[in-house]
Amino acid sequence: MPAGGEALSLERGRMTYCPVVPGKVEFAAEVRRRITAERPEVVAVELPGWLERQYRAAVGRLPEISVIVYPEDEESERGVYVVVEPADPFVEAVRSGVEVGAEIVWLEPDAIDRPHLPELYPDTWAMQGTGYEAYVGAYRMQARERSAEEEEHAAAMAWRLQGCDPEKQTLVVLGLNLVDAVLEAMERPQEAPRARKQTMAEVVNPHPECLAEITQEYPFLQQQYERYRVFQQPLEMTDRRKVQWQMLKEAEVSYEAQTGDRVTHWQRRGLAKFTRNLAMMDNQLVANLFDLTSAARAVVDDNFAWEVWQAANTYPWQQEYTALETVNLSAEEVFLRSRKMKLRRRQPRMKQRLMPRGLKGREKERRPGEWAEQVDGSAICSYPPEDLVIENYGKFLRQKARSLLSEERTRVEPFTTSVEDGIDIRETIRNWHEGKIYVRKQERVSGDVGAVVVIFDEDREERYPYLTTWLGEHQNESDMAFYSTRPFDHMVGPGIGRAEYGGLLMVLPPRRMYDVWGDPDYEFAETKAERLLMAALDYSVERHVVYVAKRPPRTIFRSIAAHLGRQIVYVPEGQLSPGKLKKLRVVHVLDGHGRRAEASRYIW
Repeated sequence: MPAGGEALSLERGRMTYCPVVPGKVEFAAEVRRRITAERPEVVAVELPGWLERQYRAAVGRLPEISVIVYPEDEESERGVYVVVEPADPFVEAVRSGVEVGAEIVWLEPDAIDRPHLPELYPDTWAMQGTGYEAYVGAYRMQARERSAEEEEHAAAMAWRLQGCDPEKQTLVVLGLNLVDAVLEAMERPQEAPRARKQTMAEVVNPHPECLAEITQEYPFLQQQYERYRVFQQPLEMTDRRKVQWQMLKEAEVSYEAQTGDRVTHWQRRGLAKFTRNLAMMDNQLVANLFDLTSAARAVVDDNFAWEVWQAANTYPWQQEYTALETVNLSAEEVFLRSRKMKLRRRQPRMKQRLMPRGLKGREKERRPGEWAEQVDGSAICSYPPEDLVIENYGKFLRQKARSLLSEERTRVEPFTTSVEDGIDIRETIRNWHEGKIYVRKQERVSGDVGAVVVIFDEDREERYPYLTTWLGEHQNESDMAFYSTRPFDHMVGPGIGRAEYGGLLMVLPPRRMYDVWGDPDYEFAETKAERLLMAALDYSVERHVVYVAKRPPRTIFRSIAAHLGRQIVYVPEGQLSPGKLKKLRVVHVLDGHGRRAEASRYIW
């Protein structure tokens, strides 16, 4: 451990040491900055000299990623794979050194295998706040014992450095866990290390689909680094958190296109908390790709996890067919330790896609706009099968609200003289050590559940401009007010439009509701969702009003409800089936009752 002061300095005459964490983009950017700013005459890099020819060939192919492969030993059939990637600081040192015309010195000894050193580093994202010098200094201040193999390896690299021209400005790029051993070895003359029998090594082209498995930094991040490096984009473009956010947004777009589902706000919040916790378990500040994919699968589903992985594997420069041999490698072949994850994407099975012979397909317009021309706008109505579905779901929500109210008014107490409404088995077992029996006592709920409000989207971005109020046609059909997309912008049949609910209100008994959207009594509402809630409190004949949404209404609505003798029963959207809610969001609007006779031919 350096004592401090001069010992912590990385300047030795005309030789400057630049310790790095292997495979990390932050250190690659630092190496790039130093070489382009200082333009050293010599760049000494911790890479094996016997692979110089292969490294130069691989670096010459960048930004296309290469793999150097050679046998583990003379008798073994197992290969050693070395990935040459842009975001590795050692590769960047060679690449930038060649660009500025510097002499490249290869430090690793030929005959000594690199010792297994502890590679536990603080999260390199911390450099965003601390800076390079503070990060390196904090690491070097920690005491660590060295092995004989490490001392021998450092002495061999010091011998190479001692052979450099002392009059030339030299930048030494080597691992952070070896820098102090090399500095100490440089204080005394070293003997030449033993030579190595040369082994056959070749450069191959990794398949584009396997890059995320074999690279130290995932390809999407390396793509951003390459753009910073070549196209002079800001260094902030390589900030891990910003890159992850951009990658997840691209995965969301692809996920919606492939499945029709959207990642909701509460899922994004869950992803953030999940990845934060996974990173903390690994003593890191920012989650890695495996953690991101795990969180995507846990919070959303396997399809979204697949899209995250595919987005992370995006690297436009990699080609499948090149002059080199293309190999499809796995993580197990490249790394000593790796983790696996199985993703089960939900895709329609072939047998489900098959249709009986003679079954007619969906009818189509003979020319664009034909069905829209048949809309006269004199009247609109709903599609009865959809009415049955949404009315049944309204009954389900009322029953769920009754259950929530009943649970709120249930007390558990020790048995004394009466079993009340029954023995509470769970509480009795939980307190078995007390030797008591616990019973449940349910207080009566005053009032029933009336109006139901379901908010899919509060529509703060004005994506649902269609505002409608229509009345139930019989005593079992609710009056309904809703906001949605414009149905006749998406025609599925002559005079039949398809829309997507943003939010809706259902009230029984029917035929009582005026135009909710033009009623001046509700001008206090700030959003469409609040207007529907105010109308629900106004029109409900029962005491309790169900409100389903991602978040509860503003506190003032509790006061408004109490003033009207009503109570809002909030049901978080996360407690309901997302698949069922997705089906409910679709609504078809018919241009008059006459369309109902033929609607079944177009609405499937």
